[in-house]
Amino acid sequence: MENSEKKAFYELLCRQAEQLLLGERHPLANLCNAAALLYEALPRVNWSGFYLMNRGELLLGPFQGKPACMHIAVGKGVCGTAAQLGKAQLVRDVHAFPGHIACDSASNSEVVIPLWDGPQLVGVLDIDSPELSRFDETDLEGLIAFAAVLQDCCDWERASYCR
Repeated sequence: MENSEKKAFYELLCRQAEQLLLGERHPLANLCNAAALLYEALPRVNWSGFYLMNRGELLLGPFQGKPACMHIAVGKGVCGTAAQLGKAQLVRDVHAFPGHIACDSASNSEVVIPLWDGPQLVGVLDIDSPELSRFDETDLEGLIAFAAVLQDCCDWERASYCR
């Protein structure tokens, strides 16, 4: 898929998310549907979901795919690094990432986007692929835009575990 096609794909995906989440503000319901939407829409992925901040660590949230690690320390693995730095992570080869946590040995590349409630980190969006270099800068930009839709559609204070 060319970059212009991929950008159009992510614009459509964001509009679909806005419509899917319209009228619901609870994070749990919205993250469940968002994980399913991503898993069904993104080609060549084997996991899509969320880890939510809970008592200073990331706790497994809604997801699609194989069972996953339930607790991730901030600063550990790709998700924990994204949480610690507050910065999206695009990893073309997870096996080359220092401290990578292999929840699914089939995963070879990963993208993680922090989720914010104002200045407060509430969690991360995590997507894995069995392909090396599955994600590029256009995917990263599109998924950051998708995360922004989620941030705007959720009343995070309704989920007391997101702190």
